[in-house]
Amino acid sequence: MAAARRHRTEHYLIATTATPEQASRVGVAVEQLHRAYRSHFAGHLDADQPGAPLNLVLYRDRPEFVAHNRSHSWAEAYYRPPYCYAYYAGGRENTYHWMLHEATHQLNGEVAGWTRLPKWINEGVASYFGASRIEGGQLAPGTIDPNAYPIWWLTDTPFSGNLQRDIAEQRVIGLRRLMTDTGPDVRVHLNLYYIEYWSLTHFLFHGQDGRYADAYRRLIAAGGDDLAEFERRIGPVERIEREWYSYLQWLQAEQAIVENPALLASPAAGG
Repeated sequence: MAAARRHRTEHYLIATTATPEQASRVGVAVEQLHRAYRSHFAGHLDADQPGAPLNLVLYRDRPEFVAHNRSHSWAEAYYRPPYCYAYYAGGRENTYHWMLHEATHQLNGEVAGWTRLPKWINEGVASYFGASRIEGGQLAPGTIDPNAYPIWWLTDTPFSGNLQRDIAEQRVIGLRRLMTDTGPDVRVHLNLYYIEYWSLTHFLFHGQDGRYADAYRRLIAAGGDDLAEFERRIGPVERIEREWYSYLQWLQAEQAIVENPALLASPAAGG
């Protein structure tokens, strides 16, 4: 990126070929992420000490990103310490969600020091923050932005209402397989994996009136790589799986209404 400019914010140094206005917009968004992340995990992080900036690489558009991509061919963004790589998604309502996702991975590793998180937590937390809305100058964790990945895939798979049937027919990946990274081929089921990573983290922070949120934070801070520790802190996987599956169906129904408000007026939505 020989022609890159530098855009500096309080906590970030952005090398970019995007316009100054685009770089500024992404810079504002990642600072809002930084504040929200530190607040969300307050008590589990060291004091915010000024130091070396976190490094981001922002390409002006997707074709330039693809031309320089050194990750998976299907990647839209990636994090290779100490750099996050993403592009400015011009023409979309949310132009920065790819960078927010990768910047969350960076916060997990370089700010929190959580370098050994299992994939379901690492990707779940990144998807959770990356798909949260920015409203009134603040990123509000858990508020769902339908214009962010993986939310736009949430209504893609019709669930039957029968958990075991959906697992057998690969509409759902069972939580034990998800948590131990022993599920079906991720290249075939990529979007399903990310819907599950995101929705499970969303459930553990907000489901059951937030009853699991504090325990989930402690599990994350402890590394989260032991299934027995998950069950000790949060509960039996099979019970959590049933509760999460119901929550996932509710999330899907809510997103279906966002995509098609006319469903609110339909007899099926009347209750």
